[in-house]
Amino acid sequence: MNANRRLLPIDSVVDELRKALQKAPAVVLQAEPGAGKTTRVPLALLDEPWLQNKRILMLEPRRLAASNAARYMAACLGEAVGNTVGYAIRFDRRVSAATRIEVVTEGILTRRLQSDPTLDGVGLVIFDEFHERNLHADLALALCRDAQLGLRDDLKLLIMSATLDVDPVSRLLGNAPVLRCPGRCHPVEICYMPRDPAGPLPEVVARAVRRALGEIEGDILVFLPGAGEIRRCQEILRKEPAAGELLVLPLYGELPFAEQERALLPGRQRKVVLATNIAETSLTIEGVRGVVDSGFMRQARFHAGSGLPRLTTVRIAAANADQRAGRAGRLGPGRCYRLWSEATQGAMLPFMPAEIRTADLAPLALELACWGVTQAASLCWLDAPPAGALGNARDLLRLLGALDKKHRLTARGEAMARLPAHPRIAALLLRGMEIASLPLACDLAALLEERDLLKGLSPAAQVVDSDLQPRLDALYAFRAGQPLENGVDKATCRVVDRTARAWRQRLRTDCDALQGDSDTLAILLLAAYPDRVARRRPADCRRYLMVNGQGGCLSPRSGVGDAEFIVAVDVGGGRGADAMIRLASTVTRSRLETECAGHLVWRQRVFWDAGQNKVVARKEYGFGALLLDERPAQADPAQVSAALLDGLRQLGLAALPWSPAAVQLRWRVMTLARIFPELPWPDWSEGALLAELDDWLAPWLDGMRCLEDVSRLNLSTVLLARLDWRLQQALEKEAPTQLAVPSGHRVALEYRSEGPPVLAVKLQELFGLAETPCVAGGRLAVQLQLLSPARRPVAVTQDLRSFWEEGYPEVKRELAGRYPKHPWPADPWKAVPTRSTKKAMP
Repeated sequence: MNANRRLLPIDSVVDELRKALQKAPAVVLQAEPGAGKTTRVPLALLDEPWLQNKRILMLEPRRLAASNAARYMAACLGEAVGNTVGYAIRFDRRVSAATRIEVVTEGILTRRLQSDPTLDGVGLVIFDEFHERNLHADLALALCRDAQLGLRDDLKLLIMSATLDVDPVSRLLGNAPVLRCPGRCHPVEICYMPRDPAGPLPEVVARAVRRALGEIEGDILVFLPGAGEIRRCQEILRKEPAAGELLVLPLYGELPFAEQERALLPGRQRKVVLATNIAETSLTIEGVRGVVDSGFMRQARFHAGSGLPRLTTVRIAAANADQRAGRAGRLGPGRCYRLWSEATQGAMLPFMPAEIRTADLAPLALELACWGVTQAASLCWLDAPPAGALGNARDLLRLLGALDKKHRLTARGEAMARLPAHPRIAALLLRGMEIASLPLACDLAALLEERDLLKGLSPAAQVVDSDLQPRLDALYAFRAGQPLENGVDKATCRVVDRTARAWRQRLRTDCDALQGDSDTLAILLLAAYPDRVARRRPADCRRYLMVNGQGGCLSPRSGVGDAEFIVAVDVGGGRGADAMIRLASTVTRSRLETECAGHLVWRQRVFWDAGQNKVVARKEYGFGALLLDERPAQADPAQVSAALLDGLRQLGLAALPWSPAAVQLRWRVMTLARIFPELPWPDWSEGALLAELDDWLAPWLDGMRCLEDVSRLNLSTVLLARLDWRLQQALEKEAPTQLAVPSGHRVALEYRSEGPPVLAVKLQELFGLAETPCVAGGRLAVQLQLLSPARRPVAVTQDLRSFWEEGYPEVKRELAGRYPKHPWPADPWKAVPTRSTKKAMP
C-alpha cells in the first residue's frame, strides 16, 4: 500500500473502528461525504486478527460504483483488479483465489447467501451507502443478521452511510456501537432559482451550465436524471462557440469503462461532467468546483403496467441535494446551482422512502422462500415488507410455479431464483430453455427489462399478432446495421442488444434468435404473464376482461386487432373503469389451455344474478375471472341461501317486502331502544340489519332463490321473532300502535325512524283534553297533528295545553266560517269531544 498517500478524514477514526469491530459483532459508521470511507475502510481492516485472513464483502448500491471502488483500491495496492481486490456485478465478475476484498452489488450478495447461508470464508460484510435503502440492501441485511444470529456468531457486519438515521440501525443490530466521522468539505454557496423553471430539462440545465462556466473556476459536475437527458444536454453544450476548449463528458452506468474513466480522472482541459445520481456518492471526480443540480433522478419503481420494475423520474430528497452540493466543496470553496426555488426546497422529503415500502415484492418473496422463511416477521427488518404487497407477490409466484400453496419453494422456483432477474423474466427464460427457443427468450427478456425502443411511435399502422414483434424486428435491424425506421431509439436498441447478449452468454447460447412466430411468443409471454391473460368482451373488439377481473381496452398504439385471447404485457391507467392495454400479444385458446393447464379448472359457482334478480348455479371452466365454458348445475341449499343474502345486501333493505305494519314495528323498536337503553333491544338500523342478515333473515329463506320468492315474506313475523317474550310485552305496553282519544275512538300512532311518534287526529276529538298523550311510560310525548274537518293539518304540537290557550282562538277564526257544520266552541275545555258535525251531536 502507498505509504505516502494523503490523509483523509476517515483515517482519524480507523483505529476506533478496528477496536469496535474487535469487540462487537456489528458497527454503524456515519461518515460525511468526502470522508473516504468507501475505499479506505476495507483496506484498513484487511489485516485485522479477528478477520483471520477471511474475505471482506462490500456492498455497493450501483454497478459503476462497485467496479470503480474495486479498481481504485486495487490501484492503491499497485495491483490489477481481480487480485487482492475484485468485484462481482450483474454479468461481470473479476475475482480470483487471491481476492480478499470483493465489492459486489446487493443482488449478488443475496444469491451468495442463498447458495451458502454461512458465507464460508467471509469474515466481514460491509454495507456501503446504506442510506439509499434499496430493497436488496434491506433484504441482504436481514439475511446477514439472521445468519449471524443463527449460524455465524463470528461474522462481522459494518453499516456505512453518509446521511442516515443511525439509531434504528443500531437497535436492529443489538445496540451496535455508532462511530461518526466528519467529511472533508469546504463551504459551498447554494444558488436557487427564483421559481421552478419551465421547459425541456436538458435546455434548462444547459443554460445553468453556461452561467456556472462564466461565474466560477474549475470543472462542473452536472446531475441529470438519465442517459437520455445527458445525451441531449451534451448535444446542446457541444454547439457552444467555446465548445472546443471544453470537454463535455457523460457519466452513467451503461458507459464503457474507458469513457467512465475519462469523466472521473483529471485532464488538461476544463470539463463538464454530465452524470446521473451515480456521482452522488462513492465516486470521486477530481477537479470539480461547481455543481449544477437538476433536482431529479431515476429510481427503479414497481410499474404495475408491465409487472416489472421500471426507472421513473422523481424529485430528489433533501438528503440527495445535500450530497450533490457537497461535491462542489471537495477541493476548496465551491458553488451549487439548484434548479429549483427555495419554496420547493422546503417542500422536499428529508430522505427518499425505503424502497421496500413501494417496490414490487415478488423478488423479495422468492428470496424469502429460498431462505426457508414463510413468515417475514421472523427476520430483522428496518421496515418490514407490507403484508398486502407481500401477499400479492406470493400470489404471483404461485401462478409462475415458483411457490406451492404453503409459500414453500418448488423445484421451478429454485431454478428461477438462480437467475439474476425478476421472477417473471426468470420464468420466461426457463420456458425458452424448455421449448428450445432460448435465443428468442433472451431477446424478449431484454426488451421487457429495458426501456421501450419504439416509445416515440404514433398509433399502430398495421395489424400484428404481437406488439412485441415490431420491437424484435427493430432489434434485428439494429444488429444487422440496417437503417432504422422513424421512432426507433438507436441508443435504447444498443442497451437492449447488450442485455440480450449478456443473457445469452450467461445461459450459454451463442446462436442468433430466429424470427419468432406468434405461437412461440405466446408460449414465452404466458410463462411470464399468466395473470395478464385476457378475453375479448362480446360485441367490442377492443375491450377485454383479464384473469384478475380487471377490464382493459387496447390502446390505439397497439397493433393487435380482433383477437379473442391476448396476453396484456403492459397495462396502464385508462379512462373510466377499464385499464389501457398498451402492449399485447395474441394467444389461441388451444395454446392457452396447454400452457395454463394447471390454472384452468372446473368450479361450481352459485351467485346472485343482478340482471335476473335471482340465484344462479352453474359449473364454470376457466382461469380466475376468465370464463371459457359453462353449464347449469345443482346447488346446495346453503349455497343458494348465501347467494340470495349476497343479492339482498347488494339491493339494500328497500328490496325487502316492507308492509306498513313491518315498517311501524321497526320504528317502534328503534324508538324504545332510544328511550330504554337498559333493555336488550336489537339494533334495527339499516347498517345493522344488513350486517346481520345471516342471523335474522336467513332462517326464513328456505326454498327461496329469487326476489319474487322473498316478496312473499311477512317481515312483521320475521322481525317479531327476534324479540323475546319480555321485549314483546314491553313493546305492546310502551309503544302501542293506537291511542284512545276523548272522543272515544282509538287513533293509529305513526312511529318514525327519529323523533316522537305522530298522532294525526281531528281537533274536535280532543276537546277537554289538557295534557299531551305520552308513550314509553310517560317519557315521550307524542307529536299531535291536529286536523281540520277535511283532515288537513292545522297545527302541530307537543304541548296541547298551550295550543288550547294560544293557538286555538286563531284556528277557530280561520276555520269556523269554512266549516260551519262542525263545532267551534268558545271554550274548548268544556266542549264535548266528537268526530261528528253539530247536527249529528246529541
